[in-house]
Amino acid sequence: MQIYHIPSIYTPVRSVLAIWHQLTKAEIPELAKCSVLMRERSRVEETIYAMQRAGAGSLQVISDFDMTLTRFAHNGKRVPTTHNILDNQLLIDEDCTKKMRELLNTYYPIEIDASRTAEEKLPLMVEWWTKVHKLLISQRIRKDMLAQAVRESSAMLRDGYKVFFDRLTEQQVPLLIFSAGVGDVLEEVIRQNHVFLPNVHVISNYMDFDQTGVLRAFKGQLIHTFNKREGALSHAAGLRALQGRPNVLLLGDSLGDLTMADGVSQHQNLLTIGFLNDQVDERKESYMNSFDIVLVKDETMDVPNAILRYITSSRYRK
Repeated sequence: MQIYHIPSIYTPVRSVLAIWHQLTKAEIPELAKCSVLMRERSRVEETIYAMQRAGAGSLQVISDFDMTLTRFAHNGKRVPTTHNILDNQLLIDEDCTKKMRELLNTYYPIEIDASRTAEEKLPLMVEWWTKVHKLLISQRIRKDMLAQAVRESSAMLRDGYKVFFDRLTEQQVPLLIFSAGVGDVLEEVIRQNHVFLPNVHVISNYMDFDQTGVLRAFKGQLIHTFNKREGALSHAAGLRALQGRPNVLLLGDSLGDLTMADGVSQHQNLLTIGFLNDQVDERKESYMNSFDIVLVKDETMDVPNAILRYITSSRYRK
């Protein structure tokens, strides 16, 4: 048996491999799950390790909401998005329901079509959201009925969500939720799950109600899946809680979500996690080429929770 002596020039490589072995086998075994895909394991290792050394005080988390913090499906049925939750007889009539479903069936396949570029999709997404908002405004939705509509819906956050929110709060790590959904509904979902905590900040499409509590418009610039960069640049820089935190953990389920961190000035380390919920074979390659970690049909927060536990725990500090 021959013994090869590794020259000192290879020490960094050995260190990285040692880190990976340690992270996977002992400290973050969740990264070894069969649902976890990574194109560049070494980059993931190095980023997690660098974020861990910097600690919780340097970290912020930026996340999408629908199908990222919420489940994609449960018991074989799709879990409603914030827009779908509004599909309730309390709020909209049957004709509006039918039209919204027709729009979903028309535009959702375009949104997830791996053969189209973001530039091609952008005007069509604006078209979709604008039509949906016009329909909702026409229904004169009452603000005081939103909480009941959420309670009656089958909205579900991913398994392990409480551990995720609680850990961030305990470690005083800000969470920026960036959603193309409806902010009023989103807030009600997390409020009813008892995780609308002081470190949570939401950027989304908010309803504008008149003095009688009836929906009359949507506030500000329209946010959709493929213009989150503009929203990030205009909003995130103004949030003081996010300043001085150069390490970013980003969670999303769409390639458009990757631009959510563009508002973070001078970030040092960025780790992106993509939930691949649907059309896995068609989209797997593009997700692996875009996200650092891809979670395939994983309805839990296990991997983000394990990474957060490692980054924020002084037990691992070197």
